[in-house]
Amino acid sequence: MTTDTTQAALAAFSALLGPGGLKTAPEDTAPFLREWRDLYQGTTPGVLLPQSTEAVSAIMKVASEHGVPIVPQGGNTGLVGGQIPDGTGREFVLSLTRMNRVRGVDGEGNTLTVEAGLTLQGAQEAAESVDRLFPLSLGSEGSCTIGGNLSTNAGGTAVLAYGNARDLVLGLEVVLADGRIWSGLSSLRKDNTGYDLKQLFLGSEGTLGIITAAVLKLFPRPAERLAAFLAVPTPHEALALFNRARAAAGPQLTGFEIMPRIGVEFCLSHLPGARDPLETPSPWYVLMEWSAGTDTSAAESAFEALLEEAMEAGLVSDGALAASETQARAFWAMRHGMSEVQRHEGGSIKHDVSVPVARVPDFLDVATKAVLDMVPGCRPVPFGHLGDGNIHFNVSQPLGADKADYLALWDAMNARVHAIVQDFGGSISAEHGIGRLKRPLMADVKDGVSLDLMRSLKATFDPQGILNPGRVLPD
Repeated sequence: MTTDTTQAALAAFSALLGPGGLKTAPEDTAPFLREWRDLYQGTTPGVLLPQSTEAVSAIMKVASEHGVPIVPQGGNTGLVGGQIPDGTGREFVLSLTRMNRVRGVDGEGNTLTVEAGLTLQGAQEAAESVDRLFPLSLGSEGSCTIGGNLSTNAGGTAVLAYGNARDLVLGLEVVLADGRIWSGLSSLRKDNTGYDLKQLFLGSEGTLGIITAAVLKLFPRPAERLAAFLAVPTPHEALALFNRARAAAGPQLTGFEIMPRIGVEFCLSHLPGARDPLETPSPWYVLMEWSAGTDTSAAESAFEALLEEAMEAGLVSDGALAASETQARAFWAMRHGMSEVQRHEGGSIKHDVSVPVARVPDFLDVATKAVLDMVPGCRPVPFGHLGDGNIHFNVSQPLGADKADYLALWDAMNARVHAIVQDFGGSISAEHGIGRLKRPLMADVKDGVSLDLMRSLKATFDPQGILNPGRVLPD
């Protein structure tokens, strides 16, 4: 793309969007060009901030006419670099943050229609306004957006009971690469009239189309949430506890997270207001949540009975039941903050992986030994969603090590951990997506037929390759 082409596109975007709709000054574009872990920093001719689906459509018509690449961005909380432009200075950033309206809330129909730039917390609050629950929950929910959540098929802490982001969507509105608008904002629970097109865009990271609005599923709000912070000897006992809890609670088991002691210590050191939930340290912990429907007394009795049985069986050595909603939020704040606090401990090499639930403890044993053999003194901090097999296998640098030298081992450690993941029949990307970070790995983890089908879809939906190029699909 020539400078003349860039300038022509800029002029067209400026005329289209008006004051406030196009940012070009370095001080104005800077927040859109760096992701929070500082792994990726890019450059851009301009940041586009439309306020309507029609404006996004017009943007894509201009982009298609001039052949300029567009990088969609929500709250800029992504962890694989998919939302950050590259360093060529060719890619325009399309921020959806000004498209943040709630278009409709239907408590009786249990649906919520929102624009893509609404924060996840905003969607949760809109659901609460009609006494309903939108169950997607992430540590970044105050700043991440619904469009970003859906385009990456976000997971979070409630997958166990409610599924990933794609399971929470009834309909979508999407702007295609040529500017056409696909109006698929259906609230139907059943519709077998042809292909389920929305599923093509969910998890596609903006490479097939730009999600501008969605119809989301709502659920009855639990009458009470019961949370317990439990000490367990090893992940093997945690798995046995999970199986007992799932059998006892069924769909009422809405959270089951595993954390190591070192992660708790990081939180105590760096998370404001964090307090150790238990007096005696334990090698591992489980944060378990039950959501009671209407008979809260029966749920409380069953919850307490399970914990008593688990202690008698040696699965749990100690525990704290949340005595209030405030205490439960404090438990969850520690879990949600576990990734962020690792920044204060130096370099952290991260792996967002999944393995079959029954194999999580063995995977942790093998992977932990492997990274310690590879980098003696490194500090593994694996934590995450034991109930769905998704582990954030993060490894902090050894004490006193040079951060840059340690992070230079990123690819080698990734290769080692990912090889173990594949040996266990798992996935190298559980909930964070592929983006730029894991794009080079796709050819090794996907078979040829899968890649051919993906490339065919990309060619059909985006023949010019202007939608988030260089993400997801390998060369």
